[in-house]
Amino acid sequence: MIAHLRRALTLGIIVIVIVLTFVYAFAGTGISQLLFKNQANGSITARGSTLIGQNWSRTVCPGHPMGSCVFQGRPDALGPYASAKSNPAGHPGDDPLVANGVPGESGATNLGPRSAKLKADTEELIAYWHSRGVDPTPDLVTTSGSGLDPDITPQDAIVQIPMVSRATGVAPSALRRLIAKETQGAQLGFLGSSYIDVLRLNEALAKLR
Repeated sequence: MIAHLRRALTLGIIVIVIVLTFVYAFAGTGISQLLFKNQANGSITARGSTLIGQNWSRTVCPGHPMGSCVFQGRPDALGPYASAKSNPAGHPGDDPLVANGVPGESGATNLGPRSAKLKADTEELIAYWHSRGVDPTPDLVTTSGSGLDPDITPQDAIVQIPMVSRATGVAPSALRRLIAKETQGAQLGFLGSSYIDVLRLNEALAKLR
């Protein structure tokens, strides 16, 4: 009797271990890959994270101004901004993880509409875009509430087409099709507005080139 109980208990433990250790894990992985692939694989790609804005302005573009061969996102809440006064490299930034060599943080600048610094930073960014032949949208010269925004609107991308086309040689019509392809609609069709993840857009641009 005890021998039978021992064998049954041993067999039960083995079955439970197999089910919970292997079957459950593989089933969970399979279902997540099938139904929630992007969430399961995480936000990290070969070029960065799709959830955190990064600095594209330092991307080297041979024969053209730095950053002109890629689409750029919104400036972050901490800088660096356009002028050599605030950043020796002379480029506006979108890198909240490191700002001016100092680890950054999320959050808005809390600069009000009468802030002289806000006015100066905005003017610097406008001049930066104009030097690249871009008439910037308000988004491209103002920070998001989090300072970490990885997304831009379709219009933010469209105004950058002349700049990117000159630097890459890709036809404007092809860039418009690329933007349309990478545009994500509002959630459930009515929550929020259409948006584009800048990292995914630039990864698609790299493949197109």
